[in-house]
Amino acid sequence: MKKNLPGVYAAKKKDNSIYYRSSITLREKHISLGSYPDEWSAHSAYTQARSIAGTDRISLDDYCPESPLSFSKWVILINFRDNGLYFSMPIYLKKKYFLYYLSPSYALKFDIDDLFYYSSKKIMRRGGHLFVNDYGMQCNILNRYGIKNYAVCGKDYRFINDDPTDFRYENIEILNRFHGVTCINGKNHTGRFYKVRIHVRSYYVVGVYEEETKAAIAYNKAVDILKKNGIDRNFALNYIEGLSPAAYADIYSNLPISPGIYRLTPENT
Repeated sequence: MKKNLPGVYAAKKKDNSIYYRSSITLREKHISLGSYPDEWSAHSAYTQARSIAGTDRISLDDYCPESPLSFSKWVILINFRDNGLYFSMPIYLKKKYFLYYLSPSYALKFDIDDLFYYSSKKIMRRGGHLFVNDYGMQCNILNRYGIKNYAVCGKDYRFINDDPTDFRYENIEILNRFHGVTCINGKNHTGRFYKVRIHVRSYYVVGVYEEETKAAIAYNKAVDILKKNGIDRNFALNYIEGLSPAAYADIYSNLPISPGIYRLTPENT
């Protein structure tokens, strides 16, 4: 029986055709390197993995598309070599944060506190958005910061250092947390105000408020007014944490709402 090259194992597909798997054992850790159509390709992956593990002169910058190993495997092997920790995802540890590589030129920064979560999650890009599969559902990674799926960068949240790949908590500022609420600057930069709008067939201004919580409650009050007037739409209400029912009711009853909202009916919208 023919012996396979080092690091190579023959396997069969469902149609009984042969393919080859490559793997390597480092520090008693068995690491799969991938599947290949021929034995020499699988062996080349094994040989390259040994080279990466055996010298710190090979870095992520040395990767090229012609490599028998995927870039993801390069990241995994180099991180294991440098930091002694194995992750199945393309993660490289730094002192106080980690990098999650989606490609050789595109890496996301996360706080070390998020390492447990992302070490088992594959991050995907679609239409400029970043998702992970979480309990069978695709979840936008912005949701972990309390940012809604429909949020707009620069309007509802911002990256403080202007780096859209830096997802460390200290770098993300939430500007608008609630439905219908937009943070605006006062004249001559006299402070922040919160403008509330609600959409029926077009946008209608509910009012402008000095406090974000009051603005969020004003939106809810506008929803109640519209529903009372017969405009029965699937409006999403704002939930305000840390506010007792009595305090909520007191703010709600005293909030001024634009007279135009009271006049809206199914016939004139």
